[in-house]
Amino acid sequence: MRTGSARVAIVGAGSVGATIAYATLIRGVAEEVVLFDVNRPKVDAEVLDLRHGLQFVAAATVDGSDDVEICRGADVVVVTAGAKQQPGQTRMELAAANAALCRDLLPRLVEVAPDAIVLLVTNPVDVITEVAVEVTGLPVGHVFGSGTVLDTSRLRHLVAQRCDVAVQSVHAFIAGEHGDTEIALWSSATIGSVPLLAWTGAGGPLTEAEEEALLDQVRRAAYRIIEGKGATNYAIGLATARILEAVLRDERAVLPVSVPLDGHLGLHDVCLSLPAAVGRGGVEHVLPVPLSERERRDLEASAEAIRSTVRSLTSTS
Repeated sequence: MRTGSARVAIVGAGSVGATIAYATLIRGVAEEVVLFDVNRPKVDAEVLDLRHGLQFVAAATVDGSDDVEICRGADVVVVTAGAKQQPGQTRMELAAANAALCRDLLPRLVEVAPDAIVLLVTNPVDVITEVAVEVTGLPVGHVFGSGTVLDTSRLRHLVAQRCDVAVQSVHAFIAGEHGDTEIALWSSATIGSVPLLAWTGAGGPLTEAEEEALLDQVRRAAYRIIEGKGATNYAIGLATARILEAVLRDERAVLPVSVPLDGHLGLHDVCLSLPAAVGRGGVEHVLPVPLSERERRDLEASAEAIRSTVRSLTSTS
């Protein structure tokens, strides 16, 4: 990766891709942002709108095209392209169409940006990440998914509200599938330095029923937003910009991204989210997260749900 200006290529100029570009500029993450989309009028309009705001952000350039060549030399390629999740539709139901799109698209992206870190945001992100690892043949850690970074933010928001503390002081992770089988790692969650399971502050200890209710709200959040406005875009835009920041600034920040596992925590042949150190090399390493017996069982069940979808794609291809 270059040590000078950072170049981020965003594939897909829909609501998610455009918002990622906007958040990236607002946070001053990259000096060059390019958008690639087959819909040329759409990408041209998004680029023009973003350019009109460049006066108000850190120095940067924005460009776009319907030619994949625009992604040449990117330090990070962010893939958002794919069918949009419809009201009532699960992320896993998107798998076949979006997997096929990525199988066609990713080799062309690797050809123009062979040294890039590839970050998948397209849903179902765990399945698409597995497809991307297979198709690109890039080194371990250079291909990963946005995973449960957004879900984790949703959980921390709810815990902060419940316990009357700042969301930045809540340290809790969602792991597993970015979807209906994701789990909350309650046993290692803290507020400040206080284990959440030992919390005696505002509201008192969380009950098991409260934990289940909070996790259910996290799982259902996207459906609620999609039903109301058709798509989620702001929070995933900010979450993705945060991941880009960790990569381009070589932070080794701990984020719950979707990574291929081969023996970690006893899990094999699956991509799912666990807290991992993210830096210039992509995913540098996955943390040895302590799990309760229930969390271990639930994580394996989540892994099997992802494997099942991958198997169904293989059987129909």
